[in-house]
Amino acid sequence: MSLIGETAGKPVGEIIKDATDASFIADVIEASKTQPVIVDFWAPWCGPCRQLGPALEKAVTAAKGKVKLVKVDIDKNPTYAGQLRVQSIPAVFAFVDGKPVDGFMGALPDSQVRDFVDKLAKAAGVAGASPLDGLLSLARESLELGDLGGAAQAYAQALQADPGNLKALGGLAKVYLATGDAERAGEVLAMAPEGAKDPDLDSVRAALALAAHAPSETTPFEARLTADPDDHAARFELAKAFAGRQQLDLAADHLLTLIEKDRAWNDEAARKQLLTVFEAAGPMSEVARNGRRRLSSILFS
Repeated sequence: MSLIGETAGKPVGEIIKDATDASFIADVIEASKTQPVIVDFWAPWCGPCRQLGPALEKAVTAAKGKVKLVKVDIDKNPTYAGQLRVQSIPAVFAFVDGKPVDGFMGALPDSQVRDFVDKLAKAAGVAGASPLDGLLSLARESLELGDLGGAAQAYAQALQADPGNLKALGGLAKVYLATGDAERAGEVLAMAPEGAKDPDLDSVRAALALAAHAPSETTPFEARLTADPDDHAARFELAKAFAGRQQLDLAADHLLTLIEKDRAWNDEAARKQLLTVFEAAGPMSEVARNGRRRLSSILFS
């Protein structure tokens, strides 16, 4: 039996409330050190605000207390909207550990509002999780969704709290690699202690190694393979070129085809390269999982 005005045992007033400039520090900054807080900057005259507000409240209520919503009328309380450089409303910011880590402006469809709130709720989903754990979860979720800006910001916030955190270093390196900035990715790797092990660190190391030895062009090797599908050297170089471009699925496909044709070619060079591709893609990636199944089928057929 549910109680009107309560959510998972918490009164709505505890998870959805109005804030003022005077209460912002307590209601947002301090509160976000224990769980994510969404701030909705709005005004009574703003039509899109009236559209977004109910959707936010519904999504936050559905999160059952894992996320708080604080609403700020900027006409009456302009201070923090100005500090956050709010140019138009509605403007929404997600705070974790006292700092903004994500946000958007304008009214979004209900489904996108739910996704935004759900991502924050997942970051707080583990009971007793620390603010740092929440930041790392938020960063990982953003990275998996392709929100590289949000991921970079959350990983940077995590590193401010714990400069040597391996998950944050590995994640930030992956973000830079995904943006094509291999140099910055390498700089982040260099911040990790020598010999430090983390799946993301290992992934970026492998990806940078592949890029360092990759041909810059694919066309000559594709032409050679068209002329002779059994030109193993051309296929191997083509796979290296794809790997260097982070097209790991194509690289794996060519390497597996080479192994299928001649697994012992060049001292099993294709199999060794394939393992590096799997490491660059990540052990739980589709590239690695599908590739390992196909490799097993080839080796044990």
